[in-house]
Amino acid sequence: MVLARCCFPASVKMNVALLACLVALVGICLARSDAPRGVAVPFVFDLKATCDPRCQHAGICIRNNTCFCSRGYEGETCQYANCYPKCKNGGECLRPGKCRCPSGFGGKYCHKVKCDSGCWNGGDCIAVNGVAKCICPSSWTGSKCQEAICPQGCRNGGSCMAPGICSCPEGWLGGACHTAVCHRPCLNGGKCLSPDSCRCRPPYSGPHCEERKVF
Repeated sequence: MVLARCCFPASVKMNVALLACLVALVGICLARSDAPRGVAVPFVFDLKATCDPRCQHAGICIRNNTCFCSRGYEGETCQYANCYPKCKNGGECLRPGKCRCPSGFGGKYCHKVKCDSGCWNGGDCIAVNGVAKCICPSSWTGSKCQEAICPQGCRNGGSCMAPGICSCPEGWLGGACHTAVCHRPCLNGGKCLSPDSCRCRPPYSGPHCEERKVF
């Protein structure tokens, strides 16, 4: 039963029957286990009582500067909403049963760890010193576990596309993009050092080591 149902416009004087209704309702509410804190039993209602500042959220001024709070609110002027269970991980109770969660947490009572955009590639979202963070499997890294790890590295402008696998630019190949590609082979024992560039063994020279020097 809600106390607000016995409220009436301030311009209308409370009659005896309405006062009896209010006292009966308050007596019932006080018997509940969730009765607002700070109100003693037996209940005493002073018609001439004033509360400054005024009682908030439908609270009733029962004695001078003493508010009787409606269910879900508490505080000297009923200014604080009450969430049960209480908001966790630094969450703020906005209204009864409604929490505003800090960054990194979610759920009705801010009890769930929440990583922005989630954790990719099998990463787990956990709280580390109160901050939501992705814990990545051994082959991935980055804030969302979005970056693959190539233990051998990717050389010559290559990039790691998947664990241990490099994507190589044109002219390079190999597990670490370390092998140059010469479309025309290097002759006479020459070695391809960079794309289409050969290092020749003496006495040979030329783009593909095809020329023999004459001494």
